[in-house]
Amino acid sequence: MQSDGGTTQSSRRWVRAWDVPTRLFHWALVVLVGLAYLSRKWDTGSLTWHKWNGYAVLVLIVWRVLWGFVGSSTARFRSFLYGPWTAAVYGLDFLRRRPRRFLGHNPLGGMVVIVMLSLVGAMGVLGLMSYDDHTALAGGPLAGKVSDETWATATKWHIRLFDILLIAIGLHVAANLLYLVWKRENLIAAMLSGRKPAADFEDEAEAQIATSGRAVVCLIAAVGIVFGGIVAFGGRVF
Repeated sequence: MQSDGGTTQSSRRWVRAWDVPTRLFHWALVVLVGLAYLSRKWDTGSLTWHKWNGYAVLVLIVWRVLWGFVGSSTARFRSFLYGPWTAAVYGLDFLRRRPRRFLGHNPLGGMVVIVMLSLVGAMGVLGLMSYDDHTALAGGPLAGKVSDETWATATKWHIRLFDILLIAIGLHVAANLLYLVWKRENLIAAMLSGRKPAADFEDEAEAQIATSGRAVVCLIAAVGIVFGGIVAFGGRVF
């Protein structure tokens, strides 16, 4: 088939789906969640590396929230936040192997994004108010600013949420593999390359990519919000 400009196009033409900042966020968060576990497991002293890992996670989460309002079209919350009924219908269509394709997150995938951001963000915030469960000498920057009951509760749920997060991650990985086998749609490759084969997507034909400068501004703002918030509540970062 010929396009208006005379260039040959095929059904396998690739289109932009994910911008570079969104992809970097995704894989950086994967690495940092893994390092959060390892830094806690190996460091039984001051947990310095674990703390800074937590700061980095919080910066990423805040960045992603900001990017969800001003980022590229597929990264914006308005592009993938659907109602529960819409998500349920999509789930049924998926089980029936009905061909429904989305350039960005599908209705179920959008719900997973919110759940994961909420879990990781909540863990990061609770970590600021937690003491280590093995020693009271190591704690978050706000642990000494809250009551004993508060830091005890924060510490308990900081640990419990990680177990819940592991379950969510397992389901997320399984869903991606199921998509690959069930629908022949490689979502992992798309998050690596930023592209998808052109199709009749329900949301949009191709992503509208925001400028890298906007992503940098969001990152600077995220750093200011996280560390400024800690200082504002009387905590010490170092």
